Amino acid sequence: MSASSIYTLISIVVLLVIVVVAFILGRREPHNNLTPLGGLAFGFIVAGILFGANQVVGYSFLGVGVLLAVIDIIRRRK
Repeated sequence: MSASSIYTLISIVVLLVIVVVAFILGRREPHNNLTPLGGLAFGFIVAGILFGANQVVGYSFLGVGVLLAVIDIIRRRK
């Protein structure tokens, strides 16, 4: 295994641990649900990370995801 594969595997494991901890702790206190726009933004950010090898596509997905997240934050504030 190359070093980048090991780092990718470690980051996936850490992400899964964070999701499990958030799921367990999330049952105790009511939180705001994820809006459809927020979910779409999250999907674009994940796609940007996955397609990071092609910089134009990866950064485009990341940019769209961040833009949608900012729009969602502004809409939820009002």
